[in-house]
Amino acid sequence: MSRSNQGKITVPGVRSRKGAPEKLVALTAYDYPTARALDQSGVDILLVGDSLGMVVLGHETTLPVTLEVMLHHTAAVVRARTRALVVADMPFLTYHTGAGDAVRNAGRLVQEAGAEAVKVEGGRARAEIVRALVAADIPVMGHIGLTPQAIHALGGYRVQGKSLSQLGDLLEDARALEEAGVFSIVLEGMPARVAGLVTRAVSVPTVGIGAGPDCDGQVLVTHDMLGFTATAPARFVRRYADLSDIIAEAGRRFAADVRSGQYPSERESYPAPAEMEAELDRRLAQEDVAEPRR
Repeated sequence: MSRSNQGKITVPGVRSRKGAPEKLVALTAYDYPTARALDQSGVDILLVGDSLGMVVLGHETTLPVTLEVMLHHTAAVVRARTRALVVADMPFLTYHTGAGDAVRNAGRLVQEAGAEAVKVEGGRARAEIVRALVAADIPVMGHIGLTPQAIHALGGYRVQGKSLSQLGDLLEDARALEEAGVFSIVLEGMPARVAGLVTRAVSVPTVGIGAGPDCDGQVLVTHDMLGFTATAPARFVRRYADLSDIIAEAGRRFAADVRSGQYPSERESYPAPAEMEAELDRRLAQEDVAEPRR
């Protein structure tokens, strides 16, 4: 039986999928109706990504996203899911200032919003933060390679791991996160063979995005997958629908029906109670014969 037909996904369940024939499936979700639909589709992980800053709120980067914004959206996703594991991104500056701040902020995502795990960007530099979170019983998903919160330090959205020295750094980052206690690691924006080497180097599952087919699972930003984004998709994005055009066409049809008087029809309008009909007819008839107002 496919795992998509089985019960609730848990952190230990994700960890146990290392090297499994059936890959982990993750998609981003930021609101109740999208999360409900994706949960029903059988995805394993709903990632409340700080990518919402770009694809939902219209920012140029993820950096303006605050903890309060993440709490709001995570709670909406949690209310919708019945099966998938909900992982919430820790936004910029919520864990960069020390372990105490990281535990307090991650704790709010778990306690107030209902997240079942958090995601932290960075490798060796975040190992102590990860240890503190795990010690506080907060499960952590790591994230290395192209880390969007480090966009300025990286000089843009650039593929990582394109040199032997960068490959060495990625391997050290992955092993440091594994040793610190993460239950999985997102590998973003790196050559496929590099991601394959990193995947084989650690005992926890890897989830790729722009990292080729050899990871233990894959994640995409749902808005990219569904064709909501205005810009051309990244190389690694496969569009499974073009909802932006579908919504625009629906809006045009609605506007045309309203302007022509075809909407709402009698079937789409509420009738008055039968006992009122005669009185309403009488009043309308009086208005028809009344002098026009000046």
